[in-house]
Amino acid sequence: MTKGFKDLIVYQKAFKLAMDIYHVSKSFPKEELYSLTTQIRKPSRSVCANMGEGYRKRQYPAHFVSKISDADMENTETQVWLDFALACEFTSNDILNDLTDKSEEIGRMLNHMIEHPEKYRRKSVGSLQFTVSS
Repeated sequence: MTKGFKDLIVYQKAFKLAMDIYHVSKSFPKEELYSLTTQIRKPSRSVCANMGEGYRKRQYPAHFVSKISDADMENTETQVWLDFALACEFTSNDILNDLTDKSEEIGRMLNHMIEHPEKYRRKSVGSLQFTVSS
């Protein structure tokens, strides 16, 4: 049984990245809970949410591209917050490089979706006929 957008490799990679970021950010200082910790978690999760929303509207190419573009934007924002985490010495270069590499791969995959929305369009099942009885 297909799960829709959850079957997309890019979704699975983005979900894993969001969870990796969650686990890394658990070690951030408590005073950063409502600052960097929240800021880094939100966009990583939004990547997945925007993909889900866009996938459900994939029969409308402009809407699909818009939502996948939003996912790409959130992915880029995630990279910015990762840079701040390193600059504040809350994570190591190795962890930053690993998470950034994953994020960049996701970005390439999202850009492919933006450039080729027709590959994700819902397959038509045939025309439906309705009869009105009195």
